[in-house]
Amino acid sequence: MSVAKWVAGLAMTLLAVTAARAQDAAQLMHVPAVRAALEAAKAAEPQTIETQIHVCEIPAPSFMETKRGEELARLFREEGLQNVRTDPAGNVLGDRPGKSAHPHLVVAAHLDTVFPQGTDVTVKREGAVLRGPGIGDDCRGLAVMLSVIHALNQAKVETNGTVTFVADAGEEGLGDLRGMKELFNKTMKGQIDEFVSIEPGDPGRITTGGVGSYRYRITFKGPGGHSYGAFGIANPIHALGRAIAKISDFEVPSSPKTTFNVGRIGGGTSVNSIAFEAWAEVDLRSEESAPLETLNAKFKQAVNSALEEENNRWHDRGKLTLSLEQVGYRPAGRTDPSSAIVRTAFAVNQALGLPEPTLDASSSDSNVPMHLGIPAITIGGGGYDQGAHSPEESFEPRDSWVGTQRALLLTVALTQ
Repeated sequence: MSVAKWVAGLAMTLLAVTAARAQDAAQLMHVPAVRAALEAAKAAEPQTIETQIHVCEIPAPSFMETKRGEELARLFREEGLQNVRTDPAGNVLGDRPGKSAHPHLVVAAHLDTVFPQGTDVTVKREGAVLRGPGIGDDCRGLAVMLSVIHALNQAKVETNGTVTFVADAGEEGLGDLRGMKELFNKTMKGQIDEFVSIEPGDPGRITTGGVGSYRYRITFKGPGGHSYGAFGIANPIHALGRAIAKISDFEVPSSPKTTFNVGRIGGGTSVNSIAFEAWAEVDLRSEESAPLETLNAKFKQAVNSALEEENNRWHDRGKLTLSLEQVGYRPAGRTDPSSAIVRTAFAVNQALGLPEPTLDASSSDSNVPMHLGIPAITIGGGGYDQGAHSPEESFEPRDSWVGTQRALLLTVALTQ
């Protein structure tokens, strides 16, 4: 068989799978057990909100998710999931077996928040609005996931494939997607066919692009000295200034969107001292791997050039050194909008009478499977959230049950 015929045959197969998935979503609405599960999810929304509050009031900064994870493990067992376990990264996993092992779907929501230990995580009510750190991101995702499990069990829905539900660690900030890296590279390596992450937001949202990033802490060091008496030695702050100036002049593509930012700087002891140390933290991002790697190479060249220029400026007097510490890496990736998982998500919205979804790109748990070529999307869990990553984060549960129903029907449709 020629390569052209093989490619054409593969394309026809993929189109058939996509069409079948879309048809399945509509047909599932007529299955009594699925209808009952959808109704149960809507009826249980007040309890879902209470669960959202309960989970949110358990502190869970990145790297300190253990207590919240223990509670999710308890709730997983309470909902009847099998083989509930915690992996070395702190991910909590529980299985809902289907008639067969495949397709094996993972549905995930992250445990951690951006808020440091000691933050008051009490959730306050202002009428219908809930206000508290992390109430949307990602306590909503965790609560929706638990509600989906409960509704499926209550209606006795059987799936052909198996679902593993995961409350994962280290999604935020310097958590650096450590939970997902552990899950896909070790804990469930080679076992996952498709992946869905639940975050707060509009149930019309589908994230198909994973924004990748490199994060660095750069530190210039030297002997330091008196600003007058030691004048003429290389200055770490001047070197840092040279580096920042070079970074600020980078030219980057607008499509795929590629960005750079110097987010924090520090160093020095007084106005009349030549610093012995100066540092900065830098964030580099892109929607695609190739421009991200190009930007990463330019960045490294810029900081090394800044070091060389400052040392040469003073003829290597008080020679500086450079420490370049990578403090974060999130791989970029993308799920093809024409893929079966995306078309199924569209079909689910249509079956539920919801507006057609919009596609976007962001940094989420889906980055890792996208980068590995595993079909993955991130969806919104419903309701209206505002002020994510701020102490005044809020969640309004207006029609929030729609997000739960959508996550439920998508879970069933992807395991047929």
